Amino acid sequence: MERIINLQKKFTKDLASSVSVSDLESLHVKYLGRNGQINELFATIKKVEPANRKEFGIKLNHLKRSIDHLMTQKMEETIKSSKSESIDMTLPGKKYPKGSLHLVSYATEEICRIFERLGFIRMSYPEVEWDIYAFDALNMPKNHPARDEFESMFIHDDGNSKKKLVLSPHTSSGQVREMLRVGKPPIRMINIAKCYRRNWDVSHSPMFFQFEGLCVDRGINITHLKGAIEYFAKEFFGHERKIRLRPFHFMFTEPSFEVDITCGLCSGKGILNGLKCKLCKSGWLELGGSGMVHPNVLRNGKIDPSEYTGWAFGFGVERVIMMKEGMKVDDIRILYSGDIRFLEQF
Repeated sequence: MERIINLQKKFTKDLASSVSVSDLESLHVKYLGRNGQINELFATIKKVEPANRKEFGIKLNHLKRSIDHLMTQKMEETIKSSKSESIDMTLPGKKYPKGSLHLVSYATEEICRIFERLGFIRMSYPEVEWDIYAFDALNMPKNHPARDEFESMFIHDDGNSKKKLVLSPHTSSGQVREMLRVGKPPIRMINIAKCYRRNWDVSHSPMFFQFEGLCVDRGINITHLKGAIEYFAKEFFGHERKIRLRPFHFMFTEPSFEVDITCGLCSGKGILNGLKCKLCKSGWLELGGSGMVHPNVLRNGKIDPSEYTGWAFGFGVERVIMMKEGMKVDDIRILYSGDIRFLEQF
């Protein structure tokens, strides 16, 4: 019994002199560890006279619980005290790392908001498209180069033109689908979707996003097309940027135009740091194609071209991101590189 009393006194003294977490951890091992002093006393119980063993065991268990409780209490107080001393509550908190939307998603949302102000609605059409909507309905003949395996990505072809499946090469396939869905104009649609072509360089990627604008109604003409594109360009790129329409040829529009915008990398000069701009090379960058909807396309959409006219355009989302004010992106492929150093800036 004397040893229990002496051990309790010794522990009380040791506990009072312990001022750190490491001191308390050492104290725990000393008294409550496998080879600690409490277990040493338990090992001597067989030497105690039988009449006193019960009382000895009760008191020793009580001491063990008391030591454990006092050490836990002291440990909590010590940890709390050390935290309050080491933390400066006036310092700003650590910024929690979090992800964000991809640049393409941000651009898609902004494009939709701009065209919503013009009364357009967003539609979505298949990413895997039937040949008839991707080509035939758009007035493209069987021998057109765009229908070649080296240009488009066919995934099923049994020789039947009505059963050919292709990874959609453009969002223009949604034009006839929208006409058939609406039935009777007016039509004001914006279609944003993935497209696939066999291209890979600083301004092209094999998978890209495109957005299609389609407007069909009575009395629609080229001035409406130019006005809509110019409104988008000013809202998306900034009021300092300029656009131009270049005569071109597309099977599904007549007349047709390529739409160019002044390069955001070299500010339309064609020269960057004394060298020819590697992105535009001439001060202008092509955004995409546009034009008045071909009468045959209107007929394929069950719309009378003698009563209604319309315009359409198709731009690459990644391309307009590259040309956005201040972006200075000179290689479209970096958008899909997965480089966190680039992506975390947005």
